[in-house]
Amino acid sequence: MEREKHSSIPFRRGEVEEYERKRYRGIDQKLVHMREKGIIQKILKRVGDRDARALDVPCGYGRFSSLLLEQGMCLASSDLSFHMVKRAIERDEESGWPLGVVADCKLGLPFKDGVFSLLLSMRFFHHLHQKEERKAVLEEFFRVTKEWVVLSYYQMNLLHHLQRKLRRKMKKSKTRIKMISRREFERELREKGFKIVRIFPLFKGIHSHHIALLKK
Repeated sequence: MEREKHSSIPFRRGEVEEYERKRYRGIDQKLVHMREKGIIQKILKRVGDRDARALDVPCGYGRFSSLLLEQGMCLASSDLSFHMVKRAIERDEESGWPLGVVADCKLGLPFKDGVFSLLLSMRFFHHLHQKEERKAVLEEFFRVTKEWVVLSYYQMNLLHHLQRKLRRKMKKSKTRIKMISRREFERELREKGFKIVRIFPLFKGIHSHHIALLKK
């Protein structure tokens, strides 16, 4: 469900194709994409183990699948949209056993406790506007991983907040995202048992998007 216009309605096949084609086409979004990949690559070099199990949730069209697979990890891709999952597992041709699961992680994940060594969740947390939703998701992430979680979130940033507000007024974006303070983010993580190893800003002082490396 890597989707800027967040919706409870899953992507259909044609929408997946259009989203993949257009989402990171602009120059600014290409920079965002490259920076996100660079941060995740850096994290995986530190914590990725060959043959370890990894979960990408929500996987979207599999934007980060290649990074996890190149690390030699056994990848499971999960999303609310069947067609997103289908597209993501198409990127896992070499293993012969691509695993894709349709699930809504706000309602629970259909996996055993501690089955994954690493869980990756990109561009989802900022769509959770209610504290109780975020807590429920963190609880599930904590349950299914035995060690690492890579989680992105939007940290409160006045400049980025004003920029997004302007874009909505100009009708260039209909998305409403949830920015939370660093203190609030850390408190919610501690309540669910996570330890913060490091937080990487996408573009420090300019962009709200941050990627956190968490340890169980």
